[in-house]
Amino acid sequence: MNLNLFDQFMSPSLLGIPLMAIAMTLPWALFPSPSSRLIGGRMATIQAWAIHLFTKQIFSNISPPGHKWALALITLMLLLLTTNVLGLLPYTFTPTTQLSLNMGFAIPMWLATVIMGMRSQPTATLGHLLPEGTPTPLIPILIIIETISLFIRPLALGVRLTANLTAGHLLIQLIATAAFVLLPTLPIVSILNSAILLLLTLLEIAVAMIQAYVFVLLLSLYLQENV
Repeated sequence: MNLNLFDQFMSPSLLGIPLMAIAMTLPWALFPSPSSRLIGGRMATIQAWAIHLFTKQIFSNISPPGHKWALALITLMLLLLTTNVLGLLPYTFTPTTQLSLNMGFAIPMWLATVIMGMRSQPTATLGHLLPEGTPTPLIPILIIIETISLFIRPLALGVRLTANLTAGHLLIQLIATAAFVLLPTLPIVSILNSAILLLLTLLEIAVAMIQAYVFVLLLSLYLQENV
């Protein structure tokens, strides 16, 4: 039973060709393409408004040297958002349920913020490893703790995204299976399970959107410390 539940998180393939690349590139076809017209359509206007609002909120507290990260973070947020939400459709695959993929996003971005901080302001970056006013006997211990917390950041980013999406998908499959099995014998209970499944699906859509935002928000906070 457990094997059947977790089969949905295996990378699918067709004729030996992995389908993860298609699952990651297909969502971009949903975005409106740029137009040469002076006034764009409704979808393009909504997209521009949402990107402007997101950029303003994320980069309001970041100094100007960090504003060059705007394109990278917005692109990452749109990619995570589309793959998370579209992965809830039937007969689809969610690439962000794979820890390897999420770590591939988290580690390079986190490492880039650390390298940028070491290049631009090495003293302030290293100063984060030791809080001001620390008693002398606690200095070695706090340096070790802060160093561990620094290197565990990308792991926390990847595991948070993977765990939230995996738990939601498992709950949806469990409740859907229960509703299908109980339909011939206990139709009332099956209908109640179906109602719970609908609410859980709405909740999972919200979680998929929020997790994409939280992932980029935490990266912006790491960037804020190093610029």
